[in-house]
Amino acid sequence: MSQPASGARARPAQVRAVLFDLDGTLLDTAPDLGRALNALRGEESLPPIALPVIRPRVSDGATGLVQLGFPGASPERTELLRQRLLVHYGSALALESRPFEGVPEMLAALDGRGMHWGIVTNKSAAFTTPLLQQVGLAAGAAIIVSGDTTAQRKPHPEPLLHAARQLGLAPAHCVYVGDAERDAQAASAAGMRMLVALFGYAEAARARAWTHAGLLERPAQLLEWVDATGGEGRDATGTE
Repeated sequence: MSQPASGARARPAQVRAVLFDLDGTLLDTAPDLGRALNALRGEESLPPIALPVIRPRVSDGATGLVQLGFPGASPERTELLRQRLLVHYGSALALESRPFEGVPEMLAALDGRGMHWGIVTNKSAAFTTPLLQQVGLAAGAAIIVSGDTTAQRKPHPEPLLHAARQLGLAPAHCVYVGDAERDAQAASAAGMRMLVALFGYAEAARARAWTHAGLLERPAQLLEWVDATGGEGRDATGTE
């Protein structure tokens, strides 16, 4: 994991909550989203796309997947295909979607330290809520912000700012973990530090150019980063 040199800058605010992106950060949802995309391609008499090709595009959302599966489609056709893709996806959200290796242990360790963690995703609540229930992550999250919770979506900072407000924390006391450039953009605009989940769908060569406070090659490194920055649990700090 890499961190920027501190130089003579003031000590950063202590971390009191960790917010996570969902697809490609907490959960490997590529198999189910890939199945939905290939079902849609099958309806259009097109051959399936291999999962390794689909996986890096999952963080681009349903529109990005449609653009992968149907390059050159007009904006109008892309939107129609996107709606059909979501129908396929909604019928089988978690056949193979699972937390990345080490994620359950990382979340349990945050709970053990009394530190809030939450989810901020662009996935709409109609998919986020049942997916989290089916994979067993719904109960532990202190806050869940879906793509339609606020009027804006990432890369706009409002979803992250909304999460911080709901937790009663200043943005500087939150860190956001994600795997896409829009995650880094949203965190920077919100005044939060951002960690890149390289164990998800992020490509290391591209991610190094983003604004970030560290690169996580495995989930456990988040705990090391929190410890190094003097993170505190909710019982020790209260609210802002």
